[in-house]
Amino acid sequence: MSAQDEPRGPGDPFTREATRLRKNFLEMNLYEGFELAIMLVLTALIMLVTLFATWNLTKEVWQLVLAQRIDPGDMPTFQTVFGNIFTVIIALEFKSSLRISLSPNKDVVRVRTIVLIALLAVARKFIILDLHEVNPAEMFAFSAAVLALGVVYWLIREQDIRVASRTEPTVPLTPPHQDAGHG
Repeated sequence: MSAQDEPRGPGDPFTREATRLRKNFLEMNLYEGFELAIMLVLTALIMLVTLFATWNLTKEVWQLVLAQRIDPGDMPTFQTVFGNIFTVIIALEFKSSLRISLSPNKDVVRVRTIVLIALLAVARKFIILDLHEVNPAEMFAFSAAVLALGVVYWLIREQDIRVASRTEPTVPLTPPHQDAGHG
C-alpha cells in the first residue's frame, strides 16, 4: 500500500480540520452555517484561481526560457513576470484571510490581512506601471496610498503586539529571593 493509498488518521491535519469544521457546523445557527458554506466555496474558487495563475506563470516563464528571452534588462518582460508573481501572492493572501475567517476564534481581527493584500496590490501596480505613460498625479496617488497603507499596517501590528503583551503572563526578570538560612 503506497503512502497515497493509506487512510488519513485522526492525527492528520486535514482530518482534524474537517472534523472541527463539521463539529462547529452542527453547533451553528442558520446564518453562521451559510457564512461557513460561502467561505468554503470562496476558498475552493481562490484555490482554483491560484492554481491557474500559477500554471499560466509557469508556462510563461518556461516559454521565456525556451525562447532565451530571460533578460532582467527587458523591462516589459520583467514587469509581466513579476506582476504575475504578485498576482499569485495576492491570491495566496486572500486564501490565508479566508482560512483565518474559518478559525474558531471569532475575535480575530482580519483588518491587518486586508491591509496587507491592499499593499501587495499597490506594489503589484507599481511593478507593472509603465513609467513613461503614468502622469505625476497618478504616481503621487499611488505613493500616498502605499504610505497610508503602510502606516495603518504598522499601527495595527503595534496594537496587536500591545494586546498580546497584556495577555501573556509576566515573568520576573530576577529569580525569587531565597532566605539565607534555607538555601
